[in-house]
Amino acid sequence: MLKKLLKYDLENVYKILVVFYGLALFFAIFTRVFLNIENSFIMNIIGRICSGTTIAMLVNILINNVMRLWVRFQRNFYGDESYLTHTLPVEKKTLYLSKCLAFMITLFTSFLVIGISLFIAYYSKENIEALKNVLLPIASAYGSTIVKILMAFLFIFFLQFANMVQSGYTGIILGHRQNSGKVGFSVLLGFASYIGTQIVAVNMLFLMALFNKNFMNLFITNEIINVEVVRTIIYIATAIYTIILIGIYFTNSKLFKKGVNVD
Repeated sequence: MLKKLLKYDLENVYKILVVFYGLALFFAIFTRVFLNIENSFIMNIIGRICSGTTIAMLVNILINNVMRLWVRFQRNFYGDESYLTHTLPVEKKTLYLSKCLAFMITLFTSFLVIGISLFIAYYSKENIEALKNVLLPIASAYGSTIVKILMAFLFIFFLQFANMVQSGYTGIILGHRQNSGKVGFSVLLGFASYIGTQIVAVNMLFLMALFNKNFMNLFITNEIINVEVVRTIIYIATAIYTIILIGIYFTNSKLFKKGVNVD
């Protein structure tokens, strides 16, 4: 049953996302084509327009991905569709797991499309060299390659968005336990949940900093941090957001199993 639930969730989210995926790739290709035509003022202008549109489509991918997941969650569990959903012979933890797998899969593909679009639109030896100049010192301290260090940053960014989606789920679950103003409370509590996780993350970072003098400088000075501290941040941030993501998953699952108030 989990496979069927996941299939329907993915179909619902992707039917909108594929439009933005296609548009992002389309304008990325045209950005590449027009910006590489030399000695043409008009082509350069068109290329820059396509470039701006590409960035807009990439932002829209993330926004629509997150919003679509929240809308699906609300309609499926608390809207008109909920009357059918809650009559299915499926445990609530399985229903919630389907939603979590859906956001992990769709966010991954969205990040993948964004990466491909950026590569198509802006790849050049000059841009790669500029990226190397920024990341090489960090990669050296990290004892890794530029590709791996870039993937590490992207993974942290991915975890941030995953945390944002789950915080939204928390808000929807708690908001729909209210007698009135459920949408408003959902937004408010979702935002509060996300801010709460950020506070927890900062506090955990501070506790770690108590045992690392260089790391403590992040909190007590405005000095430029060195590459060794960046390496520490990568390790700690990845661990913290992974722990928070897992913690919210089990918390939401328990809250959801306590029952829902269907409109």
